Amino acid sequence: LNGSIFQMLSHGISTGALFLMVGMLYDRRHTKEIALFGGITKVIPAFAACFLIVTLSSIALPSTNGFIGEFLILLGVFQKEPLYAVLGGTSVVLGAYYMLWMYQRVMFGPIQHSENKMLKDLDWREWGSIIPIIVMIFWMGLYPKYFLTKMEKSVDYLTRNYMNYDLGIYEKRQ
Repeated sequence: LNGSIFQMLSHGISTGALFLMVGMLYDRRHTKEIALFGGITKVIPAFAACFLIVTLSSIALPSTNGFIGEFLILLGVFQKEPLYAVLGGTSVVLGAYYMLWMYQRVMFGPIQHSENKMLKDLDWREWGSIIPIIVMIFWMGLYPKYFLTKMEKSVDYLTRNYMNYDLGIYEKRQ
């Protein structure tokens, strides 16, 4: 449960940040077509660095928020159903592969479209919106205890009063 709650928080941050970054890129090019990008790291390096951090958070790189939740979930599942944990771990690897493939196609390689040469890097408003998200990504990844202790009482209450995993009962106990 701790991992699931932590992952919900992390997913909200990472996915929100991905949508924010894609929106910034869309404002510059007015397209979301991956094939129309490539090589833009040379033109907008600060954007590319921030987008990389958000992407790595989304694929659960250690030291980022995504890692803690996914690790705790897989650890809990492994204790009850090791096969499901292996399947879940495999899906994590496949998701990471896709995200890194997307990042590579958008950010690296030669610039093949002249519109990409005119892109502007992050402005002060965009920095103001992405820096707090990056801080949260690393704060949750490097110091998860702060967040886990905040949810501890609620999770303990829930598990003591409503859940019996061995019997498959998920209702209030008498």
